[in-house]
Amino acid sequence: MKINTAKFIAILSVLATVLWVFGLAWTINNYFFSKSDSAIKSDTSDIAEVNDSGDYQIIALGDSLTRGTGDQSGKGYVGYLMDDLKGKTKQDIRLSNLAIKGQVSEQVVEQLQKPEIKRQVSTADAVVMTIGGNDLFQGGRALENLSSAENDQVKARYLENLDKIIQEIRNANPEAMIYHVGLYNPFNDLDDAKTTSAIVRQWNFESAEIAAGYPKVIMVPVFDLFEQNVNNYLFSDKFHPNSEGYKLIGERLSSLIVFSEEGNQDD
Repeated sequence: MKINTAKFIAILSVLATVLWVFGLAWTINNYFFSKSDSAIKSDTSDIAEVNDSGDYQIIALGDSLTRGTGDQSGKGYVGYLMDDLKGKTKQDIRLSNLAIKGQVSEQVVEQLQKPEIKRQVSTADAVVMTIGGNDLFQGGRALENLSSAENDQVKARYLENLDKIIQEIRNANPEAMIYHVGLYNPFNDLDDAKTTSAIVRQWNFESAEIAAGYPKVIMVPVFDLFEQNVNNYLFSDKFHPNSEGYKLIGERLSSLIVFSEEGNQDD
């Protein structure tokens, strides 16, 4: 009799467990995957309210510099930028970092064709980006051949893509400020430093000329920050900045960003 009772209790326990699992699965499915149209509309309106609440939205684009490669703290220049900006305004600041390591200018053009990227860019108050370093230095391979003819071809493609990048951002968002962080020379301590520095300065100059053709586009110079004692500001790969280098970039960029509330006070 005791054995039968034990079996009966075991069967009830199994049934109860099955019912509990089934009920949990039904609840999760119903809550997360089976929202009614009215619930979806309500969620969308909530998002719209957040976007319109006065938050300052920053979208970051570009390559490994914007991802912060080389910064052991993980911040990168956008992290130090956020730290600085939070001390300048009472607005909530939101960041969406869409940069991808290793990207060249052509890939950013392609990225900006994607509907979700366009949507995010359309919400921005400011767009910050680094691009061009991979086009120019090609992971260091360009140092093997610094001929003027080849460099001019690479530069022409880059400048064409940079123009397209700014056009795409402007098409998605006519009002956002665009901050294009310029190039520095990570090879400033090598034998060909004079040549590579001249090339970087020329790329920066012609990039600034492209930027000048559009409203609300600012070229952010950083070449001077790395011109002396470059190794003090580079990661062990001798290409990406270290924490100190990224901090310099973030602070330089922060000094150029003016919030609307401050602009209204100046008027």
